[in-house]
Amino acid sequence: MIITLADKRDFSKWFKFITSRSSGPGGQNVNKVNSRVELRININECALFSNTEKEIIFEKAANKINNENELIIVRQTERSQLKNKEKAIEAFYRLIEKALKPIKIRKKTKPSKAAIQRRLEEKKRITEKKSFRKKL
Repeated sequence: MIITLADKRDFSKWFKFITSRSSGPGGQNVNKVNSRVELRININECALFSNTEKEIIFEKAANKINNENELIIVRQTERSQLKNKEKAIEAFYRLIEKALKPIKIRKKTKPSKAAIQRRLEEKKRITEKKSFRKKL
C-alpha cells in the first residue's frame, strides 16, 4: 500500500519527540531554548505498517534507523520548536511515501530504423573525415 501526503495515516500515537538546544539560528535565544526536535518512531512496534512495508522501510531508510529499530528524523532549521516539530512530521511522511512508492519497471525499447540509419550515416561521415587525415 502506498502512503500519499493527502492520505496520511495517523502515526501520532507512535511518535516520540526529543528536544535539545539547536546549533541553528536564534541569536541569544539559541542558548536558552530547546528548539531542535528529534522525531523517533519504532518501526517494529507500529501497527499501521504491514510486515512487507516494514521490510521495505528497513531496506530503504537503513541509514536513519538505529539499533532499537527506531526511525530518527532531526529538524533544527527553524527558531521555533513547534515549527521544527511540524517540519519533522512532514519529513517523516515524505520519507515513508518515497520509500513505499513502487519502482517503475523500465520497458525495453528498440531504436527505430530511421535512428539506426542516422547513426550509421554519422559513423560513415566521421570515418571519412578521419581518413583525410592519413598520410598518403
